[in-house]
Amino acid sequence: MKLILASNNAHKLREIKEILGGCFDEIVTLREAGIDHETVEDGETFLENAAKKAREIAEISGCCALADDSGLCVDALGGAPGVYSARFAGVHGDDEANNELLLKKLENVDNRAAHFTCAVVLARPDGSEVSAEGYFYGEIAHALAGENGFGYDPLFYLPEYGCTSAQLSPEEKNRISHRGNALRALLEKLHG
Repeated sequence: MKLILASNNAHKLREIKEILGGCFDEIVTLREAGIDHETVEDGETFLENAAKKAREIAEISGCCALADDSGLCVDALGGAPGVYSARFAGVHGDDEANNELLLKKLENVDNRAAHFTCAVVLARPDGSEVSAEGYFYGEIAHALAGENGFGYDPLFYLPEYGCTSAQLSPEEKNRISHRGNALRALLEKLHG
């Protein structure tokens, strides 16, 4: 059975293959499946966005499709940037501007608690779905640190590790990240 990842992100593909590889004969990206489709992510929750992406790709392909949506939720900002994490500063995917805006909004704030949330949805061509969520807890640092990762990783400080998410190796991060946790929860449901 083939699984199409509703993304072209090589990092996601590697992580998904590591965790779900035993459940499918083949796991491919949209590009590898020959699908050129962009889902409009207009949901109010991570789960709504992930479900919409997975459903659209399952319908287009006639195969099982897996989609995720994730973002950073900062307690002092009422859960923002949330589903707007990638476009927090206005332009989608401008990590530098997003991090600058986050630091500015937290300039004189003591409570820097935050977490990443990831929702994953597996949609099947018959319309059935399996979903799961995973979390990754930490706090927002006062300055960027680390070269690994992307997005808010250089600002996401992990007190128990004494470093930011961007200072962990990719293997360490995958073991404890929100996406890894969501995928492992999904795997349990698939085998349950």
